[in-house]
Amino acid sequence: MTNILLLEDVPEAGAWLKVQIAQVFPDAVFFDASRVHEALALIDKVQFDVGLIDLGLPDGSGVDVVAALHGAQPEAQAVVVTIYDDDDHLFPALQAGAFGYVLKDQAAPMIVDQFRRMSQGEPPLSPAIARRVMAHFASRSSQREGPKNMPSVILTDRENEVLLRVAKGYTLPEIAVQLNLSRHTISDYVKQIYRKLNVSSRAEAALEAQRLGLFGRGRRAQPHVA
Repeated sequence: MTNILLLEDVPEAGAWLKVQIAQVFPDAVFFDASRVHEALALIDKVQFDVGLIDLGLPDGSGVDVVAALHGAQPEAQAVVVTIYDDDDHLFPALQAGAFGYVLKDQAAPMIVDQFRRMSQGEPPLSPAIARRVMAHFASRSSQREGPKNMPSVILTDRENEVLLRVAKGYTLPEIAVQLNLSRHTISDYVKQIYRKLNVSSRAEAALEAQRLGLFGRGRRAQPHVA
């Protein structure tokens, strides 16, 4: 059973989205909310696997819900589903902890395909959003390199191992078992990695892991499915 928080204030849009998501999660149990305060109340009561979160709500921004879900249930995967494709909406959502960002105005098969990527540990990102994010990281990487005497970001071998598993969608307890370390130790590694890379979400971490060429190194791990 996959518990899914669906925050959408337009009933028709919510019903349409359920049909698409059910193709990816046939065991989905949806918990509907049409307002920010309703979603926050559900987060206090239900353990979620996935959150599908619109941004423009009558009583506030879905970014607050993304942050609340990420803070209270860090293993849940919060995916923004919205019409907004601008930086002012995208990057605050990613910084709040969104795992993916999907645009509503795509054809249904594209949306289904993007959500299927979650089973492979990849963040569901609409093509336009992926291009925008990659351009942002390319620009930031160029700025970070700066003068030749400025050191680049260097991760230890252990940090690379942890980052790769975070990017593939593994939970902290699963990573702890795989690396034979305590969950507390893994949590410390994740904090250190996020600080070094200046990221704050799994989506950003996955993109950084891709940029660093970590995917494809060594034995390929089996992805975690929420």
